[in-house]
Amino acid sequence: MIVARRCYVSGRVQGVFFRATTQRQARELGLSGHALNLPDGRVEVLICGPVDAVRALVNWLWEGPDGARVTAVECDDVEPVDQEDFRVG
Repeated sequence: MIVARRCYVSGRVQGVFFRATTQRQARELGLSGHALNLPDGRVEVLICGPVDAVRALVNWLWEGPDGARVTAVECDDVEPVDQEDFRVG
């Protein structure tokens, strides 16, 4: 079953390779979606794929890469999008 979650990650998440590292993790898990910096300092992460893989990436978002300090991860279920890869914007 394919699911999708849109997550907003807060804290020190810009300027620490958060998006690139999220992309690498997502690709290793076989997920599609995107990671985008937002003007308010958060990162938006759209995750599409199998339930267990999506759950694994959401859990990883709480850790992030070295240098990140995640203070909150807020996720909502959304409709899966037809996207073949995980992109960074």
